[in-house]
Amino acid sequence: MRTQVRTVLVVLLLAGVALWGADRNAGTWKMNPAKSKYTTDHPAPKSLIVTIEEQPGGMVLDAKGEDASGGPLHVHYSAKFDGKDYPATGAGDGSNTVSVKRIDANTVETTNKKNGQVTTRIRSVVSEDGKTRTSTWTGPDSKGQQETWTVVFDKQ
Repeated sequence: MRTQVRTVLVVLLLAGVALWGADRNAGTWKMNPAKSKYTTDHPAPKSLIVTIEEQPGGMVLDAKGEDASGGPLHVHYSAKFDGKDYPATGAGDGSNTVSVKRIDANTVETTNKKNGQVTTRIRSVVSEDGKTRTSTWTGPDSKGQQETWTVVFDKQ
């Protein structure tokens, strides 16, 4: 009997530690168009679902959906939180690399580049309750002026 109780306590302790250490950005996130704010040069996609998986020291991101005109969207990358450039595919701005930095448990900053030149910067913050992820994008408009747009995601 004591062995069973001890085993159950150890399993519960290990499960608690595993959940506590989980990346708050990990999971499946669906764009909430009503809460998102886009611009004329960066229109809202018709749909967007982002899946983030943990990997040692980093993350794997897979975003799928339909762009504003109904065309397919599929962005993919695997990157460490070390600020180095990693290959990325499918970005609408033509980016071919991404660098990612973890700021704190809830915040990740991403820099997209095309041939070494920064195209967009994204600061993504998960809410304290873990139900919302807000990504604030900064990049040039069609006239080369910097503008900001915000994409709000709900955890699925």
